[in-house]
Amino acid sequence: MIDFPSTKEHLEIATCALELGVLLSVADQDLESFSRNVSQLKSHYAALSSTAPSSAQKCHILGLNLMYLLVENNLSEFHAELELLSSEEASTPYISFPINLERQLMVGSYDEVLNAGAHVPDPSYAFFMDNLLVTVRDSIADCVEVSYKTMHIADAVKMMKFESEKDLLEYCQEFRDDWLIQGDELCFQPADDGVKASDIPSKKLIAQTLSYATELERIV
Repeated sequence: MIDFPSTKEHLEIATCALELGVLLSVADQDLESFSRNVSQLKSHYAALSSTAPSSAQKCHILGLNLMYLLVENNLSEFHAELELLSSEEASTPYISFPINLERQLMVGSYDEVLNAGAHVPDPSYAFFMDNLLVTVRDSIADCVEVSYKTMHIADAVKMMKFESEKDLLEYCQEFRDDWLIQGDELCFQPADDGVKASDIPSKKLIAQTLSYATELERIV
């Protein structure tokens, strides 16, 4: 493909090959290969945009890329990609599906995100939905550990969408080794002998900050 001349026919052949490469990467669960193939495809789509109709697979591929960006929690690039889409492309099921997922994630509708796995526009989206579950679970865990000091294990299983207590404990061991298990409860903020809020000289810091601000105003 590197040696292909820059003709419409050869660009279409290369585009088709790369699209198949993207789908094979998803089937192999190879995110590195997926990202590489999508990056190459973008330049081919741009080159063909003014000379030929859009590829039949284009919205499918771009939708998978949006799913990948959600899994990576790369929301800035996600929205940048949306800006490049036409309204017609954005309205297709392949594109509207990740758009709706992102909106649900932003408002914290995690139940709707997880239930969406049963309504994917194509089986190739299932791989990213499985990965998105991990992302959602991490977001829930981040919220839980700053909102509670302790929580019953049974409640944590339900809140974090695990199928069993065993799955929760395995998650804790692998990703949340700072969580303590005390009987039938999880402890998120164990007491320690470290620095506490009361140990911080807040009044002294405020006085220093005001002094710096005054001196800066005089200089200006």
